[in-house]
Amino acid sequence: MALIDYFLGRVVRRGELTLIHPDGRRVALGAPDPVLKPVTMRFRDGGVGRGIVRDPGLGAGEAFMDGRLVIEQGDILDLLTLVTANDQWESGQARLAPSLPARAFGAVKYRVDRFNMARASKRNVAHHYDLNDRLYDLFLDRDRQYSCAYFTDPANSLEQAQQDKLAHIAAKLAIEPGMRVLDIGCGWGGMALYLNAKLGAEVLGVTLSEEQLKVARRRAADAGVADQVRFELIDYRHVEGRFDRIVSVGMFEHVGPAHYRAFFRRCRDLLTDDGVMLLHTIGRMGAPGVTDAFTAKYIFPGGYNPALSEIVRGYEGLRLVPTDIEVLRLHYAMTLREWYARTVAHRAEIEALYDARFFRMWTFYLAGAVCAFEHGGMCNYQIQLAKDRHTLPITRDYLGAAERGLRETVPTP
Repeated sequence: MALIDYFLGRVVRRGELTLIHPDGRRVALGAPDPVLKPVTMRFRDGGVGRGIVRDPGLGAGEAFMDGRLVIEQGDILDLLTLVTANDQWESGQARLAPSLPARAFGAVKYRVDRFNMARASKRNVAHHYDLNDRLYDLFLDRDRQYSCAYFTDPANSLEQAQQDKLAHIAAKLAIEPGMRVLDIGCGWGGMALYLNAKLGAEVLGVTLSEEQLKVARRRAADAGVADQVRFELIDYRHVEGRFDRIVSVGMFEHVGPAHYRAFFRRCRDLLTDDGVMLLHTIGRMGAPGVTDAFTAKYIFPGGYNPALSEIVRGYEGLRLVPTDIEVLRLHYAMTLREWYARTVAHRAEIEALYDARFFRMWTFYLAGAVCAFEHGGMCNYQIQLAKDRHTLPITRDYLGAAERGLRETVPTP
């Protein structure tokens, strides 16, 4: 028996997985399951199995990208779903963890990468967000919200769920007309433009992505609000001024644990005395860990999803009052499934922009992320902080009323 057969046999109990070895030998694993789709995969060479045993995520990802692991029945999302559904985070089994040498190397690399200084931050952001602009049009919603949506109804379209996310966050910010808002990591400008259009806020959005900056500025100009919604290419550490509100969505993952305290200290200094901030970030449901090797190498170099304890340690002692902490458990899985489906539907266009290897890399990234939120230990945190405990209402009732007033129905494209 090959080592990979034993390895997968320990993992796959539910669902049917057929492995075809390079010599044509077929190995059937698992058992029929009413939910999990049967999957057949073929290894083109013996190195595929060895790579997966050493580090399942990186080994499978690289082999799939290179065409050495081929899915003959189902697709990559079916394969990763089948495998990870057998290794639920709640079970504590961690059968898919990298080998001890791979974990040791990852731990050392994590300690080196965590010192995410300003120059490295800009380079890391450019690696992902300065990709061909057309790519994001093909799999995101019309507003280009590249972060977890908010599904008030699982049947909602991605467009509706992303607008509901904006309303959910805006309600937590409790913005009044004329307030100054800082959007740290503003993406393509959707949040900033929303807060201005819906609540009359004056917004400064900052980013380290030159491509995002161009789009955001163009959108503000097209909307005729460039004097009220400004965008700058600047690190949050260098922002000056005072703001009534600060919002940061999907940026904290790039800050690095070594800089969490500096991040929150800078936010505190930028807030007015009755200021409020809302942090929306991917996080770990368990203890601090390390970024998986595939994501760190190919998708988000320098990125790290924090445990709640790490976030709290970042702001404790800075006299910021935690006024609300919400955990979004499955919303990102639903968001990512929409992105995956749109990516697969636009395969020809994406391969024309890049190549087939890039397409396989992108689908592996999205499929793996789906499974991290459906079966792994990932979630989203929304953390509301204030400088004064009296600034916000003392119950959460105000959120529902404000949110309902902000929501709008967005037709499915």
